[in-house]
Amino acid sequence: MLKIITVIGARPQIIKAAALSRAIRTNYPDKIKELIVHTGQHYDENMSAVFFDELEIPKPDYNLHVGSGSHATQTAAMLVALEEILLREQPQALVLYGDTNSTLAGALAASKMHIPVVHIEAGLRSFSKAMPEEINRIVADHISTLLFSPTISGYRNLLKEGFLEGNVGPYSADNPRIVHCGDVMYDNSLYFSKVADQKTNLLHEHQLEDGKFILATIHRNNNTDEPARLSSLFRALNTLSQKKQISVVLPLHPRTAKLMEKNLDKELYDAVIGNPRFHILPPVSFLEMIALEKHCKIVMTDSGGVQKEAFYFEKPCVILRPETEWVELVECGTAIVTDADEVKIIAAYEELTSSRNLVFPAIFGDGKAAAFICAEMLNSFL
Repeated sequence: MLKIITVIGARPQIIKAAALSRAIRTNYPDKIKELIVHTGQHYDENMSAVFFDELEIPKPDYNLHVGSGSHATQTAAMLVALEEILLREQPQALVLYGDTNSTLAGALAASKMHIPVVHIEAGLRSFSKAMPEEINRIVADHISTLLFSPTISGYRNLLKEGFLEGNVGPYSADNPRIVHCGDVMYDNSLYFSKVADQKTNLLHEHQLEDGKFILATIHRNNNTDEPARLSSLFRALNTLSQKKQISVVLPLHPRTAKLMEKNLDKELYDAVIGNPRFHILPPVSFLEMIALEKHCKIVMTDSGGVQKEAFYFEKPCVILRPETEWVELVECGTAIVTDADEVKIIAAYEELTSSRNLVFPAIFGDGKAAAFICAEMLNSFL
């Protein structure tokens, strides 16, 4: 029996973990024992416990309740708690997702104790070390034993950074294995898309018509904390809503909800609040988000995960950041990077919604990435 510990802390990681937990439950219940550690990096009930229930993820075996704080405070608290858990449980591997402080803390804690690290979503690069997520990605990759890249470009990034292709085991942090495996989030989207419409009625509640609304998400610190950037984003959305006579649906991250009234000038804030086509929603469930993504006209987001989900459901995407780690989306022509530039956002909307030649190739695998990862861990650690 392979004993692994999965570390999760933010909403996207909770969702990604559903795919691996489901693959273990379906294919390897007698071969893999998974313990889940939830760092509590996202501590809002709607951003955490709800997702465990909805995605049928086993309840965490440990919850660190770290909550918010500076990068140093968060990471230090996680390191101390994770070290104690690893000493107690003695897993054969530690599984990490993505690029959060939970990812960084898990990678550091395990590597210092010579426990193999399995990094899912390895190789992704924005090539901007100004982003804390980029630092977390790079550090986690370079102390991992098994690195699973969801895309070819991620795999190529690892090769450029000195990782070897086709090396043989036994694998370790000094002799890591890199694999292009597809995306576990694509696994999830295929699995849950069939039930999303049946189990949600969000579109009916808000009288949203299929293909006739913009789905937007805004949560990154550099967008929410800087009044000029946040104002530019909201002006663009509000302008499009009014000029194009199209609804805007904005499930509002708790962080943005706190800063919206503070950082928007009063005239803009009043215009947004008074716009009947501007639907500001509380955080939505994963199934509700899938329903919104399936039925919107276009997605506008600063979330890496939502960029991909837009692609899964063949929706064009405006990326509200200066760069993206999902470069394939831009290369395909289905997404445009605009940053928080009002003029560029409106121009990107015009370009993407007027094009009839958008193509969405199968760049994220076959929907069986999680089962493949399980098999690779068994081959490597047993």
